[in-house]
Amino acid sequence: MVKLFISSITLIVYTFFGYPALLALWARLRPRGVRTDSGVAPSVSLIIAAYNEADVIEGKLQNCFALDYPPELLEIIVAADGSDDNTAELAQKYAPVKVLFHPERKGKMAAINRAVAEARGEILVFSDANNLYTPDTLRALLAPFGDPAVGVVTGRKAIDDGNGRALDRAEGLYWRYESKIKEWESRIGSVTGVAGEILAVRRDAFRAPPVGTVNDDFVLAMLAAIDGWRVVYTPQAVSLEPASATLADEATRRSRIVTGRYQALWQLLPTMLRKRPQLAWQVISHKGLRPVVPFAMLTTLLSNLTLARETAWGRWAVVFQGVFYGSALVGWWNEARGRRNRWFYLPYYFCRVNGASVQGLQRFLSRRNHALWAKAKRSTPMP
Repeated sequence: MVKLFISSITLIVYTFFGYPALLALWARLRPRGVRTDSGVAPSVSLIIAAYNEADVIEGKLQNCFALDYPPELLEIIVAADGSDDNTAELAQKYAPVKVLFHPERKGKMAAINRAVAEARGEILVFSDANNLYTPDTLRALLAPFGDPAVGVVTGRKAIDDGNGRALDRAEGLYWRYESKIKEWESRIGSVTGVAGEILAVRRDAFRAPPVGTVNDDFVLAMLAAIDGWRVVYTPQAVSLEPASATLADEATRRSRIVTGRYQALWQLLPTMLRKRPQLAWQVISHKGLRPVVPFAMLTTLLSNLTLARETAWGRWAVVFQGVFYGSALVGWWNEARGRRNRWFYLPYYFCRVNGASVQGLQRFLSRRNHALWAKAKRSTPMP
């Protein structure tokens, strides 16, 4: 029981603290620089995949027109996949936006592939309809392409409070934590996590993920990395989007992400271990272990209950776990009544998201088609 308890705790600690600490040390001792060029100005195709986005598509397009980039070098494409609202009609009002409407719903990757086939830009920038870019984001996103080894660039995702400011709550805290990990990963070679709503790909580095891919952004980036391109992160390129309307909506979104993560690891890890072993270690540490954490939490609790009857330190550990899960329970109680306290919400957020990971595993094992979009509700529509 002692070995089981220690092993479970070690896995959890390594996943969330040990791996970032190793990255930080490596990035400090042996950094790999990126030759950025703020003056680089290639032709760009900005592709917006949209499914029933009538409430936000006009705001998104207005945001695209406000970007600090030469209009003659910027092509905007809206790929409306199976939308049964007036997303396509609204987008068509904004010339010279190219609107690709397909009445049959095939999924985001199918929409992206149609758009890429029509795109003329040297750089493909992928975005969503419900996120907004700061004016200088596009230039910041393109600067790393001054390095010929760079094939993919991703920016920083920030949660918007509805007024264009980063929101200081659990979801925002998570993305700040992820941002730091990406900075360190980028300094040692390539990042293993990208944000699909702020993702730029050199056309020569684009390799379409297989049909039915759930996490298209992650797979697209890892395919480029396997082919030898660097995948880098630039926090100066910022994408703002509303937080999920409720934690239940966020859990639904995370469950789908975890489903896609299992799918991607199953497909890519054997090749990655053979061709890019360092990257494989990063992917396993950053993405592969997190879905295992809920099971480690369960074994930690069960083994601790046995140890509490035998040792004093086991009893103290049970007390600590009791406080943690008790706080999560209070966080759930507050959430159900529309109240929120950060100290109770964070443990609840952690437990709920890890519960969604278990659901994601179940979805993956069921082998149902998960490539169709399952939109999570957002707190407020973007202006």
